[in-house]
Amino acid sequence: MKKKIVCLLAMTLAAVAVTGCGTQKDAGKTFTVGFDAEYPPYGYMDDNGEYTGFDLELAQAVCDMEGWELVKTPIDWDSKDMELDSGSIDCIWNGFTINGREDDYEWTQAYADNSQVIVVAEGSGIASLADLAGKTVGVQAASAALELLQGDQADLAGTFSGLQEFADYNSAFVELQAGSVDAVAMDIGVANYQLKTRGEGYKILDEVLNSEQYGVGFKKGNTELCEIVDKDLTKLAEDGTVAKLAEKYDISDLICIGK
Repeated sequence: MKKKIVCLLAMTLAAVAVTGCGTQKDAGKTFTVGFDAEYPPYGYMDDNGEYTGFDLELAQAVCDMEGWELVKTPIDWDSKDMELDSGSIDCIWNGFTINGREDDYEWTQAYADNSQVIVVAEGSGIASLADLAGKTVGVQAASAALELLQGDQADLAGTFSGLQEFADYNSAFVELQAGSVDAVAMDIGVANYQLKTRGEGYKILDEVLNSEQYGVGFKKGNTELCEIVDKDLTKLAEDGTVAKLAEKYDISDLICIGK
């Protein structure tokens, strides 16, 4: 009889242990973020060879809340949809523009405002969008800037002598410095970072191409994971984490979540 009682007690304790584990927030789950590793200040490799950036640190904060392990997966930006559809990544989180893609993904709320701007070399004589007529403009492949210049700003792009695509903006700046392109169309946050780190010699035109917003994009139908991250973003905005990271990466004026 005593053996039966001991056995039942052991089974009960085991059941409680299993139930207790089930109450934890997906312990052991990995959260794989696809990002462009050449897109500072949102995602890039630092001087220590580590991937970092505003978006990656914000993703880490979400993982800390949920008990997940963050897997940082650099991707070719023009292959982002293939990576997402194949399940290689859980989301696209790296200065990812919502506008014009609203129905293509499951989106979190917008967390940052953005503008598409034009960067030129100082002394180039280019002071306005009209001055780009007959000029060669560089842009990242599969970027929001490229989509814009092929869509709503197609008339402007039609005045260019050429629209040259690059795998990343570092390459575009090398060509701008060399004079192979006359201007680069890009996100303002990335433009500010490039001008800050490269020093004098470049400027951003006052006229912007458009205004848009960033969000985290998930595969269509993956509403459960999207909603978890969305709720966590709200909490991170409320507790000051978003503001702290934005100040660290000098993009405080672009943050829209919690305002």
